[in-house]
Amino acid sequence: MTTAENVFEAAQRLQHDGTPYALVSVIRARAPASAHPGDKAVVTVDGQLHGWIGGGCAQPAVIRTVRQVLSDGKAKLIRITPAEEGMERELGDVLEFGMSCHSGGTLELFVDPVLPRARLVVIGASPVAHSLVQLAPRVGFAVTLVAHEAEDADYPDAERVIACDDPGTAGPRIPANAWVVVATQGRRDVQGLRLALSVSARQVSFVASAKKAGVLKDSLIASGSAPAAVAAIVAPAGYPIAATTPEEIALSVLAAVVSHRRGALVSDDIGLEPALGPPAVASALVAATTAAHSCCATATEPVLAVPAKSCCGG
Repeated sequence: MTTAENVFEAAQRLQHDGTPYALVSVIRARAPASAHPGDKAVVTVDGQLHGWIGGGCAQPAVIRTVRQVLSDGKAKLIRITPAEEGMERELGDVLEFGMSCHSGGTLELFVDPVLPRARLVVIGASPVAHSLVQLAPRVGFAVTLVAHEAEDADYPDAERVIACDDPGTAGPRIPANAWVVVATQGRRDVQGLRLALSVSARQVSFVASAKKAGVLKDSLIASGSAPAAVAAIVAPAGYPIAATTPEEIALSVLAAVVSHRRGALVSDDIGLEPALGPPAVASALVAATTAAHSCCATATEPVLAVPAKSCCGG
């Protein structure tokens, strides 16, 4: 017998594993439906269902809706009624499905997406790295900080601190599908980039000038790194907001990560393209920061940077 306790135990397991799911609750049922108001289940994108929300007739519509809400992150109210099978229509804020089962009952269900926290991996012990670790949790990221000989006490906002940047040692401890920012800024740059390339990242960004990034990318390829993976590194990292302090640079980098995560368009007012990958970001930086000036940039080499003594990293 399925109980609410069983359902929430399943939800807890999925949350712990970082698996997205939807909590589906029956809010109205008209006999002879087999479910009752208050019945609930957790449902994953691949159709695994833990709990009870009615028989097999309701489940295809529920699973289809679960996939939608896990894709766009928006909760949905659905109604499943006796009608031509395959019928689907919007009625105000309700999505109505038809089913041709013999039961003849009607169900209304609320489908609420539960998405795992996005993960950000920051590599480096620079001022920008510190600022990223402080800022990212405040916009919903679980942060892992990786730096040679790092101390937990120095990064209280990080979920995890890894005090080694060796790919063989640190790589297996870094969560998959995370956004990775290399903010080494002159200290162990190549080591940090090699680590970033060794993990399964959604995107790798590098806080450096375009000139420096180009030199290091060539070095990585010469030493055997995959050219396509190296070319995909976003450098300079961040959006052009004339940032000068570590905190401002961290803000610009995090804004670009959030935009990439959401697949959003940045305002046409600053001439940016969709945040869909390194070429778009790179061309946008060139277009939008021609007049910008910093210690690491010229009119033809834009970069978000801070004074050379503290942050540029050469």
